[in-house]
Amino acid sequence: MCDNHDGEAGSDANVSQLLRNAPSNWGRWGEQDEVGALNFLTSSEVLRGVRTIRKGKVFTCGEVIGHPKGDPLWPGRVPVQREMAVDKDTYVRGDMQSLPGGAEFADDKIEMYLQGSTQFDALGHVWYDDKMWNGYPAASSNGGMKKASILPIAQRGVVGRGVLLDMAAYKGKPYLDKGDLLNLDDLLGCAKSQGVTIEKHDILCLRLGFLQLLHVQGPDVFYKDFVEPGLTYSPELVDWFYRMEIPCLSTDTISNETELDPDIGVQIPLHCALMRNLGVTFNEVCNFEELAKDCHEDGQWDFLYTAAPLKVHEATGAPVNVLAIK
Repeated sequence: MCDNHDGEAGSDANVSQLLRNAPSNWGRWGEQDEVGALNFLTSSEVLRGVRTIRKGKVFTCGEVIGHPKGDPLWPGRVPVQREMAVDKDTYVRGDMQSLPGGAEFADDKIEMYLQGSTQFDALGHVWYDDKMWNGYPAASSNGGMKKASILPIAQRGVVGRGVLLDMAAYKGKPYLDKGDLLNLDDLLGCAKSQGVTIEKHDILCLRLGFLQLLHVQGPDVFYKDFVEPGLTYSPELVDWFYRMEIPCLSTDTISNETELDPDIGVQIPLHCALMRNLGVTFNEVCNFEELAKDCHEDGQWDFLYTAAPLKVHEATGAPVNVLAIK
């Protein structure tokens, strides 16, 4: 592991050049590790999270799948398609008979991208130089994730002390706009303004509010010249995540970062620096609106964060409904 790097890169830099001396957690938990920084969430960390519960208030932080006004999707992904397989009309048409005794039932099915709603990324979701988390070869993704899939994360679960930072409110806005950038000073400044201390091994949750504009503006306006606001790369930010041993970054955006860093010309550098190198798990497309409202009202910004993505074999990610308990 190395914590020294110059952080210098021109606009024509590639991610390998940018991160050539960046800190790494490869091998920290053994050659076969597939859950990365979640190893920091020991039983004592779970209990630290439990101690934040004061009133027993529960907030679900997942977006609605198949929302009638549209699902927040990365451009190019196909929206969720749900259809009824069995309903009352099935019996009326005579396609099915009532069960013995007269009972009937409804059934439906869904087709969606596993990263097409609130979800966790597998640690092998992103790579460069043909190596993903912990040095596993990128070719292990062929036909399904043989290494660093979502399944080890799903089997383990993610539980600890969560801290919500309302970045939009800190910037004096109801929501951040396209192209708004955040850096380490913003994170620390927001925490200070809210009166909450970010501690080692905290699950960092950021509210930007941007995705809620989809339902306000409609998809034509929302996706035009699409660029998400969010965290942007800096050596200082990556070193902070490394030193604070942050196990999970959770935001209410699709990418957890601004996708194409305007200063360095590298796309998704934080996926590479945090997920691929440090093993930080990414929880994306959350909805923190109700949680943030309550935090503003009672001044409590920490809570028990709990999440367990669906156990999908060899998948690059899986849907999840995050719970925040205060």
